[in-house]
Amino acid sequence: MERPPIIMTNTLLFALSGLTALIAVPWYGLSHGYDLWQWSCFLLLFCYCGISITAGYHRLWSHKAYKAHPILQWFFAIGGALALQNSVLHWSSDHRRHHRHVDDNQQDPYSAGRGFWYSHIGWMLREYQRERYHDYSNVRDLQSNPIVAFQHKHYLALTLATNIGIPLLLGLVHGDLLGMLLLAGVLRMVMTHHTTFFINSLAHIWGNQPFTDRNSARDNGILAFFTFGEGYHNFHHLFENDYRNGIRWWQYDPTKWLIRSAAWCGLARDLRSCPEERIEQARLEMQLKRAKAKLRKEEDRELWQALLQEEYDKLSQQIQHYYASRKRLLEQRKRTALARYDRLKLQLEYRNLRDGFIASKRNWSRLLAGIA
Repeated sequence: MERPPIIMTNTLLFALSGLTALIAVPWYGLSHGYDLWQWSCFLLLFCYCGISITAGYHRLWSHKAYKAHPILQWFFAIGGALALQNSVLHWSSDHRRHHRHVDDNQQDPYSAGRGFWYSHIGWMLREYQRERYHDYSNVRDLQSNPIVAFQHKHYLALTLATNIGIPLLLGLVHGDLLGMLLLAGVLRMVMTHHTTFFINSLAHIWGNQPFTDRNSARDNGILAFFTFGEGYHNFHHLFENDYRNGIRWWQYDPTKWLIRSAAWCGLARDLRSCPEERIEQARLEMQLKRAKAKLRKEEDRELWQALLQEEYDKLSQQIQHYYASRKRLLEQRKRTALARYDRLKLQLEYRNLRDGFIASKRNWSRLLAGIA
């Protein structure tokens, strides 16, 4: 089959910027050196680009995980132009199509099933998506957003102004124009590109699948560190409208922290999060599936399977009751009109369910350990 034509603009951009980052940036560093101010500018712009993609392009516009004040939207729209990853409209259209047809080699724009190179960068080097390139039928809700529409219409001008103008201005202030253009301009752009691209490629190859194995997405804490929390990709592909990717307090997800902080400041609202019982249920189902796979090799398979199914059914039922009780208790605390007797009764019911839930989780963990 004849291969699609090469997209020369993209190919030249990635090739020239990549070669400059690999050759010119270290050469200038060895011959002239970079100071703390230049590295600080690089880091600041890298973080601005990354967070504009994750909190803006991805969680705000692609998945509508929360609503943002126009000030925050403008902040992300300008940062997205600086990141040089196409307009909000185009990026979101591709990403929604990816989620709808994940791992489908025909419909998924950057399907991991076609290999690392294709999902990382290859899909942008040839006209694989020619018939869908300007099809924005799946982002009609974004077309009515004046900020998104403005950025899409003036994307080229915004991209040139930010990617050339900002490093140029910083270089003039600092007194080393070329050094700033190389570090805060080229290297920052290349790093922003490939850390984002790793979510399309590495995050579908490297990591674990604690919530679902119905697609290739994986959770990876190392990738999360370099992508502002996007590395918890297995969770995200199952609960895509959740404003969080890292749901544990200790999981590195600065995008989640930024969105939550913006909500406290009145710049974000209607933060969407998946009910905890659904998350626990998904995790439990995956543990059951893996345990059953291990039991195929065990001699006492039937006995272990019976124990496993019994504990699974018990814990699954308690997950629903426990989280429903906790939700009722939290709602009651918002209301003070409930009689003292009814309030104490509700609290006692919650504690009993909580203790039973904890005991069942402990038994389940012991059973899994025994199977392992």
